[in-house]
Amino acid sequence: MAVNEYGQPVGEPLDFKVPPVPKPVTLKGRYCQVVPMDKKYGPELYNINFEGFPVDEVNKRWTYLLSEPPKTEQEYLDWYDEATDAKDMLFFTVLDSKTNKPVGTFSYLRIDPGKGSIEVGNVNFSLAMSGSPISTEAQYLLMKHAFDLGYRRYEWKCDAYNMPSRKAALRLGFTFEGIFRNWFHYKGRNRDTAWFSVTDREYPALEKAFLQWLEPTNFDSNGHQLKKLEYFR
Repeated sequence: MAVNEYGQPVGEPLDFKVPPVPKPVTLKGRYCQVVPMDKKYGPELYNINFEGFPVDEVNKRWTYLLSEPPKTEQEYLDWYDEATDAKDMLFFTVLDSKTNKPVGTFSYLRIDPGKGSIEVGNVNFSLAMSGSPISTEAQYLLMKHAFDLGYRRYEWKCDAYNMPSRKAALRLGFTFEGIFRNWFHYKGRNRDTAWFSVTDREYPALEKAFLQWLEPTNFDSNGHQLKKLEYFR
């Protein structure tokens, strides 16, 4: 703890350089690639997210997203195109390295270089990513890129009722910071927002855990993990 000339506790000295705004880049991992969102992936993502699944199973995955679930392929493509062209967010598509097919999308948002803060959100991962290391590696790659750029705070926020998202944040190493009540409203209802973060001081230990968990030796012949991510932290 630092102390000023009056004997008062103050924040630690900081040699902070403002990081650049993230640009569309390709981030390569062992199980997936995170690539800039491109309109060419829209139709394939619609098929993998919607075709062959019960309507209720699909729609409930949109409950906590800001948009209503699209009723038609064209509505989905319109949403996808709008996300691709967004100016205040940077969207990415996740490609399965085995098939080179798109399996999900997410984004950077609330990008504030002056404060060194950036958020990950708009997570829309398909059922094809369930039970595979792709979703974890994709989250790791985007987190790593933010800290490599020089950001010092990486945020995760979600509807306070979205327990799967809250559990995912904790599993990935985020620290729960509390609930912001009446943070905003959407879809005709109030949203209390759960806040989570990872700081630049915490990240090196998390990176080590991610890399150990992602090793092929941590998975059996069916691709199931042998040890949980939390084991390596």
